[in-house]
Amino acid sequence: MNIDNSFMSSAYKDITASVNEKIKDNKNITGKDITNQYLAEYQLQMMSESKIETGKQADMLTLADIGYKGKPIADLSQNEAKALVAEDGFFGVTQTSERIAGFVLSGAGDDVDMLKAGRAGILQGFKEAGDMWGGQLPDISYETINKAVEMIDNRLSELGASVMDINA
Repeated sequence: MNIDNSFMSSAYKDITASVNEKIKDNKNITGKDITNQYLAEYQLQMMSESKIETGKQADMLTLADIGYKGKPIADLSQNEAKALVAEDGFFGVTQTSERIAGFVLSGAGDDVDMLKAGRAGILQGFKEAGDMWGGQLPDISYETINKAVEMIDNRLSELGASVMDINA
């Protein structure tokens, strides 16, 4: 599996190397070793699939598909555009973060692993967007992603999952 995610790839390699070394040295492999390797591989796979599906959906989505019913963006006046990105505007922090988090929350339901994978996928996509933008996104982007991730973290917490291990 070829995934450009240095943290998860590194963690997976470390876990796999540990298990392989135990096999090589004829040491006992515990159920925890096998489970950790499986979970790391599962997360990598979910992140990869999420990235592929998100890319496909982004290629096919229109503004109407996400609920925007206003004037074409190119036809907006400066004041109309400002209103759209204002706090309570369609593209403002609140509504956009709700759409982002809602995608993960509705798709994952109460599945903690899927929520964590969706959370990681959002952060990876945000990082990639920043890289494409030249490293630094507009401040509204950071406010939006932080609010979306907070909503997912709150759901994970409600389900009794620890969010401490995913805030890296």
